[in-house]
Amino acid sequence: MTTPWPVALAGTPAVSVIEQAIARDRLSHSLLLHGDDLPTLEAVALAIADRLLHRPGAGAEFRPTEASGGHPDLFQLRPAGKMRQISADATRALIGKVQVTSAIAGHKVAIIHEADRMNTAAANIFLKTLEEPPAHTTLLLLTARPYALLPTIRSRVLHFRFPSAGAVLTAEGWSEWLTDYAGWLGRVSSPTPARGAVGDYVMTIYGLVARFGTILEQATKAAWEVEKTRLPAELGDDEQEAVETGLAHGLRARLFAEIARSTRTFALTKITGGEAESARSESRALAAAIAKLEQDTALLRLNLNESAVLESFLLASLRIWSRR
Repeated sequence: MTTPWPVALAGTPAVSVIEQAIARDRLSHSLLLHGDDLPTLEAVALAIADRLLHRPGAGAEFRPTEASGGHPDLFQLRPAGKMRQISADATRALIGKVQVTSAIAGHKVAIIHEADRMNTAAANIFLKTLEEPPAHTTLLLLTARPYALLPTIRSRVLHFRFPSAGAVLTAEGWSEWLTDYAGWLGRVSSPTPARGAVGDYVMTIYGLVARFGTILEQATKAAWEVEKTRLPAELGDDEQEAVETGLAHGLRARLFAEIARSTRTFALTKITGGEAESARSESRALAAAIAKLEQDTALLRLNLNESAVLESFLLASLRIWSRR
């Protein structure tokens, strides 16, 4: 059984990108997994490790989460001692392990927990490994303080930010937004729309788009007020701006992921409560809507404005659900 992703993160853009890269054997050799909750990051890292070490043809008699010690090609490094640091000696020991041939999987994975706890010597030793990574090896760095890492380390890894899997998104107005979105879906999918309904549907779209932008802006501002108190004092203005931008992108991704979940919940209710032919129609509409959302959210990585992405998705949803 494959190690599952944290439930709250399954299907999010970050997880989808990682899954596709693993399937195509194109995952970067070094990933930085950061966020507010270290247990969530560890769960994500173990899910990645499981998928890398149990691909077709790899030995599958070990699982990375087993109490018996885990997979022989999975290595983990954690802070130690009263100072809770990752020492140079421990880092050298880890590097020695990943330099040798894998035991059974044909691939090796190393997870560095709380990577920001590396002392200066350990960080410089690890940097050399990032510059010349061992073959068939994936390095996963976990941290709640990414900007406490050496800039040279941060520049050599692919960044993924994950929100806490257990935290409820409490952005002001978001719960009401999701309720209104579900209500709009119910109206546009009605087999007997009211007179003048199309105008109402379209006006609701632009209302939802405007409210989305306000919710995201306010949520980012509130999160940034908390986040900036955790940053090292020596962080420059450009780096602080990068942190704030990353925070906004993480919140934005989470909001879109919740829209996807809300869409699935709405469709599944109709699928399970309808007749066979109706259920097939609802299933096709759900698949088309989720595909459109994934296509549009992918454009966010090209710096397309989130309001334009949401507008595109909602207009497409109007066509999808009203003609199914």
